Amino acid sequence: MKHIHLTLVGITLAAVSAGPASAHVTLEEAKAQAGKPYKATLRVSHGCEGTATHTLRVRVPAGFRGAKPMPKPGWTLQTQREPLAQPYESHGRRITDDVVEVTWKAASREAWLADAHYDEFVLRGQLPVQPGPLWFKVQQLCEKGQWDWFDTPADAKSTSRAGLKAPAALLEVLPADEAPTAHRH
Repeated sequence: MKHIHLTLVGITLAAVSAGPASAHVTLEEAKAQAGKPYKATLRVSHGCEGTATHTLRVRVPAGFRGAKPMPKPGWTLQTQREPLAQPYESHGRRITDDVVEVTWKAASREAWLADAHYDEFVLRGQLPVQPGPLWFKVQQLCEKGQWDWFDTPADAKSTSRAGLKAPAALLEVLPADEAPTAHRH
């Protein structure tokens, strides 16, 4: 019985020592096919320093076209648009600017996401035709402190999160003929 107790204490200490960086903002579907529509569901599993989240700001990665965020009851929604270096065609129209940032902000203190709770923030768009990693950089603002989930590997083609203290949310864009391992609509 003493051995089981020590094992449980060891497991608990290992989980606690993993720290906040091991629980971060992630994508529900981390792989998708190039050139296809994609629903980016960003999962927020904790607050900052034990306090509630009141704002989530997402930097839309270059190549993710036509981002449309999903409104959340109790939260205001704001998008920022910028001119594109390379315009594109969509539904017979020339697109010269696009959404580059999406911000969800709690409309009242009652809508804040408690540290003990979990929630999802969603935006939809079109994936680039070229495979490779797309990093969604997320800023999480809380009652006390913030998390800047901005870290990406030095090698732009890498998908390794090794050594990243606050990794951005990674989407692996696969070649168009390669299906993700778990695809749900």
